[in-house]
Amino acid sequence: MSYRRLGVDSEKGAVGALRNLVEATRRGFADVLDGWVAGEGMVLHIDGAGSKPIVAYLYYRETGDPSWFKGLMQDVLAMNVNDSAAVAARPELFADYLAYNSLLLDGHVLLPQLAEGMRGALDLLKSMGEAPRLAGGETAELPDQVSTLDVVGILLARANMKEVVDGSGIKPGHVIIGVRSGGRAVWEKRENSGIMCNGLTLARHVILSAEYRTIYPEAFPSHHQLGGRFRVDEYLDELEMTVGEALSSPTRFYSHIALEAARCGASGIVHVTGGGHMKILRLGEGLHYIVDSPPKPDPIFLLIQREGKISWHEMYKVFNMGVGLEIIAERSCADEVIEDAEREGMEAFIIGRVEKSEDGRNKVTIRTPWAGMLTYSRTF
Repeated sequence: MSYRRLGVDSEKGAVGALRNLVEATRRGFADVLDGWVAGEGMVLHIDGAGSKPIVAYLYYRETGDPSWFKGLMQDVLAMNVNDSAAVAARPELFADYLAYNSLLLDGHVLLPQLAEGMRGALDLLKSMGEAPRLAGGETAELPDQVSTLDVVGILLARANMKEVVDGSGIKPGHVIIGVRSGGRAVWEKRENSGIMCNGLTLARHVILSAEYRTIYPEAFPSHHQLGGRFRVDEYLDELEMTVGEALSSPTRFYSHIALEAARCGASGIVHVTGGGHMKILRLGEGLHYIVDSPPKPDPIFLLIQREGKISWHEMYKVFNMGVGLEIIAERSCADEVIEDAEREGMEAFIIGRVEKSEDGRNKVTIRTPWAGMLTYSRTF
């Protein structure tokens, strides 16, 4: 089983045709453009919760509890603020775009839940000191175009051009610090499975019961006759939560950790979301990233791999596999980054190092006892 077979290209090779149109002043994990004030850069970032809303939809239809929609707003905010913080940009303004099938979802039920989720996520960011102002948004009822719902957001962030982290300073000898995606941060109300917004299409197709395809065809428009064996409300001891809770665990906010790392002198920051551990290939030139001390994957990833009989090469290309944020820095900065993360209740440790690439192409090699040696190269 692979992501591509389901119609999703985790490498997003075709996106280059559009990205090349962006007149970026600095190009790191996100594109930074000149701002309106000398020396200031701005990031206009747009991202969504991917196919994660389908999990919330199934949970709602199965249990009648609409509160499962709340977490989607944290997913959308986190996907935007984390990516922007990876270039040391601070969030200023946020707007949302909500599109849903009004024949299947009652706006009077759905929208209050999303609003409450938005309020809670913004309050949480405020407590961390880096929250954007909500500048409005758009709500669209599109029963002819949207099978369930889509939740997207756009963020305007600002950065000091002298402080932008664009990966150009990454050198052989720098270390790679990984911050866990699973576990429980001090501000989280429950354990986080760690899946964030990674590969939910692949996860749903190999885990969730094939019965759902018949009961809720709107949630499975794919032509592939796939399906797992678990219901969303089924509790699994190995997960220590229900399958639905694991798949809908909200994306963790890493923006404050990333911004602290930038102040410490980080040379590169990677938000490990869709595209998994290939995301680091965006940064620097002629570098070989060696990840030889990664954490054991969280139980949700082991479940996906086992149930879908998915290769480890595919798993690390699609999922974060337990590491939600990677920070590349000199060894002297590592202890400070790790202390900042652990103060928030997040595990963090040195997972690898940077070497010079022998053939001049950016590469990442992952070595683990369970997956052997995996190598990925930049193809764009």
